Amino acid sequence: MRYTLLDNLRNEIILLARILLMILFIMSGWSKLFGFGGTVAYLESLGTPVPMLAAAIAVLMEFFVAIAIILGFYTRPLAFLFALFVLGTALIGHDFWNMADPERAANMTQFFKNISIMGGLLLLGVTGAGKYSLDGR
Repeated sequence: MRYTLLDNLRNEIILLARILLMILFIMSGWSKLFGFGGTVAYLESLGTPVPMLAAAIAVLMEFFVAIAIILGFYTRPLAFLFALFVLGTALIGHDFWNMADPERAANMTQFFKNISIMGGLLLLGVTGAGKYSLDGR
C-alpha cells in the first residue's frame, strides 16, 4: 500500500476538522449561555415549543458538547447526536420555505450551511476522533 502525505497527517487533519467544525458552535453557545434570557425570548419568537428547555439544550449542545468533540471525548456518538441537533436547528431556525425574499435567500443559505455541517459531523462519527483525542488514549 502506498502512503501519501495526507495519510501521514490523518490524525492532525481530524483534529483540525474537529476544531473547525465546533468553533462556531462554541462561540454561539457561549453567547447563549451568558445571554440566556435573550435566547429564550428569541426561541419563543420563533414559536419553539418549550423555549426555556430548547435554550438549555442549545447551550448544552453548542457549548459543552462542542468542547467535548474538540477534546475528542465520546466523539462518535456525540457527532451523530450533534448532527441531529444541527438538523433540528436548521428546520426550526432557518425555515426558508416559509419566508419571502430577501429573508428567504439568507435563511436558505443558513439552512444549507447546517446541512453541510451535518455532513462533516456524520463523517466525524464514522472516522472517530483520531489519535489526538481523549478517545484515542
